[in-house]
Amino acid sequence: MLPMPLALAIGLLARSATCYPYSPATIPTVTVVNGSYTGLYNTHYDQDFFLGMPYAQPPVGDLRFRVAQPLDTTWNGTRNATQYSYECYGYSSDDWVLGNPVSEDCLTINVVRPHGISEQDSLPVAFWIYGGGFTAGGSLDPRYNLSYIVQQSVEMDTPMIGVSINYRVQAWGFLHSQELVNENSTNMGLRDQRLGLHWVQENIAAFGGDPKRVTIWGQSAGAESVGYHLVAYGGRDDGLFARALSESGTPVASTAYWNVTEWQPVYDAVVNATNCSGAADSLSCLRNVPAATLNNVFNSTTVKAATFIPVIDGDIVQRSGAQQLLDGDFVKVPYLLGTNFDEGTQFTRGVINTTDQFLAYIKTFGPNDTVAETLAALYPDIPAIGIPATLDGRPPESEWVTYGKQWKRAAAFTGDLKEQSVRRFAAQAWAQYNVSAYSYHFDVRANGDTPEIGSTHFVEVAFVFHNTQGNGYKNVVAVDPFEGEPETFFELATLMSRMWVSFVNYGDPNYSGVTRVKWPVYSLDTPQNIVFDVNVTNLAYIEDDYYRAPGMAYIEEHLTTSFGR
Repeated sequence: MLPMPLALAIGLLARSATCYPYSPATIPTVTVVNGSYTGLYNTHYDQDFFLGMPYAQPPVGDLRFRVAQPLDTTWNGTRNATQYSYECYGYSSDDWVLGNPVSEDCLTINVVRPHGISEQDSLPVAFWIYGGGFTAGGSLDPRYNLSYIVQQSVEMDTPMIGVSINYRVQAWGFLHSQELVNENSTNMGLRDQRLGLHWVQENIAAFGGDPKRVTIWGQSAGAESVGYHLVAYGGRDDGLFARALSESGTPVASTAYWNVTEWQPVYDAVVNATNCSGAADSLSCLRNVPAATLNNVFNSTTVKAATFIPVIDGDIVQRSGAQQLLDGDFVKVPYLLGTNFDEGTQFTRGVINTTDQFLAYIKTFGPNDTVAETLAALYPDIPAIGIPATLDGRPPESEWVTYGKQWKRAAAFTGDLKEQSVRRFAAQAWAQYNVSAYSYHFDVRANGDTPEIGSTHFVEVAFVFHNTQGNGYKNVVAVDPFEGEPETFFELATLMSRMWVSFVNYGDPNYSGVTRVKWPVYSLDTPQNIVFDVNVTNLAYIEDDYYRAPGMAYIEEHLTTSFGR
């Protein structure tokens, strides 16, 4: 029997995912390397679900804070794959709005396929990696329900299989110290994802999928994860995927060259808080601390204030992502990538009212005085050229305490540094090495987003998944992005989801069947994006990729130095 919070969460997800009954008369089964599973047949979508299948040994006990290990057992008979598993421990509303259905034993994988598929069908596979700042998230989240986009693929007569996984986040997946380096237990969350990709290579054919046509796909930290896999092990191609798709994230992620000496204090604080400071082997001690105790430590103010992200470890992450792209050291597969117009409104921190405050803010990202002053000149205090464009002029004076007088200036710089410039940088690298890249720009302000927020981070996800019912959004921290919006919103969801399906099938988004707008391959001579905007005829148009060019070009010049990326 599941604990009540998880039972409730799964019940909610089942209703939001389907709203329709499952049929006991057509029970799907599959045999993978380790044994056989029984899944669920959904009558409305005519889909098979195989949920909560372990792809690794549980990372508990002596396997805590270690690289995930492949399954080493087989079984006779058939096991149930009929419920999403617990999410990995995480620390944000992504988890608590679901009732915190979390556990240390969480490394599972889910497969959603059209019903009636056999091993001979060899369908393309979309491998979804959730975001959450490497701090939260999970495949249980209804916002990541793959049924909708799989349904779109069937309606297009280009069916695909959707796969999603759980991976360890926060300190559970990205704790770093000399002790962990000594035993090569680094970047554990990334390695979880990597093991999930190996599981797909070994097993997806049994579900009717083609292991040679896997698209890795993610948003935010999930998109950065896609980027890390593109440059993993120095850009080595292990044949784990044939295409890559990133929403708001690239291989030029925030590794920031952080080294052990910068991370060690966080590890030491955890050791002290768990009374392991006097142990001869602090890691062994931490592996014996009850999970609930460790969870309380990781959820404490001291540890939550730390940043947990992948680090350069000389192994899976060997060098600066930006430098590897410059050197051509990346897996050269077709790449679909893009950003939302007002990404910076999500990531700008602090109240900035003066130029001196803006200069100080820029320096928090690493630049010296000269670089910061140049950037301040390239991002002047002119609201008309800042973001979001949906905010006319400065925020009202009554809101300066929240946003600051120079909100649009700060948001433009932050968004360009965090998302826009590195999207352009990555697209240029693909073009430089003659690999197809398709770049997009999403510019839609959805229901619930104020003029001060604009078309911010994460907004595109509901459109891409074709989640037009707004499942997973109707809670205390979010609203249905489609509620009260015109029909064009729903039309754009169909356009975008079908372009994504086209890319998964062909490595080219131009076979959606719903628009005459041709999405161009990015080139150095003619750098162009497709823009998704409900205010423009046909929902999409092509733009030259030159917006805020001077500022972003300067950022790009300093990615590997001042910004440590």
